[in-house]
Amino acid sequence: MSRIIFAGTPDFAAVHLQALLDNGIRPLAVYTQPDRPAGRGHKLQPSAVKALALAHGLEVRTPLNFKQEADIQEFVALNADLAIVVAYGLLLPEAIFAAPRLGSINVHGSLLPRWRGAAPIQRALMAGDAVTGVTIMQITAGLDSGAMLAKAQLPIEADDTAGTLFDKLAALGAQTLVKVLPDILAGKLQAKEQDEQEAIYARKLTKADSPLDPMKSASELALQVRGLNPWPAATLALGDAVCKVFAAQALAENYGEPGTLLADKRGIILNCLTGSLLITLLQYPGKKPCDAAAFARAHASLFV
Repeated sequence: MSRIIFAGTPDFAAVHLQALLDNGIRPLAVYTQPDRPAGRGHKLQPSAVKALALAHGLEVRTPLNFKQEADIQEFVALNADLAIVVAYGLLLPEAIFAAPRLGSINVHGSLLPRWRGAAPIQRALMAGDAVTGVTIMQITAGLDSGAMLAKAQLPIEADDTAGTLFDKLAALGAQTLVKVLPDILAGKLQAKEQDEQEAIYARKLTKADSPLDPMKSASELALQVRGLNPWPAATLALGDAVCKVFAAQALAENYGEPGTLLADKRGIILNCLTGSLLITLLQYPGKKPCDAAAFARAHASLFV
């Protein structure tokens, strides 16, 4: 039986851990980020991976980082054959990723070398990519630049959001990991180096990405809405409030100068540099998401 370490934090990673467990693979230790405040009460909450690992009686370790020699030595002392890293959220020093006999591998949510970095799923959507997928790669000192061991892809559908793609890619990544893991452990897979000329960086999302700029095309804004759903969500100023926008579609027609807002029976129309954006689902601060057409009827004074 191979000795495996698993490292991951959010739901995306927990799907992969569950797949390993479903296939009779029990990591000898699970690494995840420390508990974080969450919810209205800001109480400390375990990560999705920690909750799953504890439910299955696995050993859980939560170092703040790997800058302490004691944490490094504890990892090395596990004498693992392989470490599997999925959305862990920490950059691993070479003393960690090189410690297992076969090194460490990562399941990344893009078709590398396209979209290296923190937000590959969202950036693929916002760029209008037709396909996306997962890559299983060897971990090296570079950012998502290790040699690739396996890939699997799927189409990006017209109604996909970052949320739906996260779920699809988590399932695809878990399925691919379980499929190729025996060959990785047996050393049967030939690693393929990435083409550095094709590398694109997927910058981390922040709330600065949220505002909808009417000086862009409607098609760009529609992709922005999908790529930022559910977090941090695209935003639009309506009167004195900044509303989150969760669903919209690009229209070829233009009904006025960029930035002009119109109430429509279908929703709210934001005129853009090219075309217009039909907003159909939004959220007023402190309220639940609502139908944009109903919001427009209730706040007629905000529109032309």
